[in-house]
Amino acid sequence: MKRTILAACMAALSLSAGAEAFRDYPDLPPLAAVEQALKATAMARTAQAGMGVATANRDALRAGSYEFGVRVGTQQRRVRVPSEQFTEWDVGLERALRLPGKARIDNQLGAQGITQAGFAYGDALHESGRMLLSAWFSWVREVNQRQQWQTQVGLLRDQLGIVTKRIKAGDAARLEQLQAQAALNQAEAQLAQAQLRVATTANELAQRYPAISLPTSPILPQPEPVEAGLDYWLGRALEHNHELALARGAAERSRLQLSRSEADRVPDPTLGVRFASERGGEDKIIGVNLMIPLPGAARRANQASALANSAVASEREAGVLTKIRTETTRSWLATQSAYSAWQAAEQSASAMRNSADLMARAYQLGESGLSDLLTARRQMQDAQLTAINARLDVAEARYRLLLDTHQLWPIDADEAGHAPVGQ
Repeated sequence: MKRTILAACMAALSLSAGAEAFRDYPDLPPLAAVEQALKATAMARTAQAGMGVATANRDALRAGSYEFGVRVGTQQRRVRVPSEQFTEWDVGLERALRLPGKARIDNQLGAQGITQAGFAYGDALHESGRMLLSAWFSWVREVNQRQQWQTQVGLLRDQLGIVTKRIKAGDAARLEQLQAQAALNQAEAQLAQAQLRVATTANELAQRYPAISLPTSPILPQPEPVEAGLDYWLGRALEHNHELALARGAAERSRLQLSRSEADRVPDPTLGVRFASERGGEDKIIGVNLMIPLPGAARRANQASALANSAVASEREAGVLTKIRTETTRSWLATQSAYSAWQAAEQSASAMRNSADLMARAYQLGESGLSDLLTARRQMQDAQLTAINARLDVAEARYRLLLDTHQLWPIDADEAGHAPVGQ
């Protein structure tokens, strides 16, 4: 009893410690809403239902397919000398007996199925988290682009007003007004498209994750470099990875099934008791019967099939391990590259902004034409959009790396009762 209480306390401390490792990020949805949203996805609900299936399968394996059977027969006996006729009958109760080694393997298969279902649920939460993270940053990206186009439209409207006043004052040609109007119309068209993209991405988030309320103006993330080296991230990815756990579990299950098929080479005996009445009830018979099947080619074929499946599962496990290493390396490299790209994009946007400001002053002083100013404004807009996208790429790559190493959101529901997957 004391050991049970101690184990429960340790488990509770472990879970609370794991929960404290997660925190709210200002540029992401609230942690509580994320957890609720992930558990409510169709993928997670399907995997959770699969845990019930695994439990039923475990119970079925524990019970086995060995059931009692009743055998009933009747016959007529005729005797020539003296001429007599008797009604006879017999009834028997039979049941196949599962050998102890087979029962042990079946219990292991049932328990392993429960473990697999737990990892499948965790994997569903993980994949749902990836989809949520991608959808969230798509929406944030479109919102910030809309804001940028709104700013651009405002600048071009002001510019059109300035040109119109200059035309009235006789300081500008009619052509400049046409150029300013065309630039404004193009920017308004881009703004309309940006508004459509915002509505589309917001609708996707609302439909897939109704638990998440979208803020009016999302916070633009401040890029942070990923300091730890690749070896650290590889270790974390391999220690906490549902896909690898599922592959290793499948390999273990195939090995258990191979052991089960090897055990089936020895047939299970069927034991029965029999009661018969002969010669019209004059003879009463009580007996015991034992039936042992003779193994045939099917059992050898099943064993060969299980052996091949075990080899396939082992190769698949090796493939998943390589895939995880490759994806983690790519994600880590993406964070490094994205951070450098963002720094360069910010410098470019700042330079283009200064250039556009200088060109605007030059136009006011009559030292440059409107065409040059509109070109500078368009280049500034492109540079700022590139900088915003680069900033969001840095944040998304970093959060994706944290998510894949189980440091962003609580997606380890399966590990409450299971040890972490080793490297």
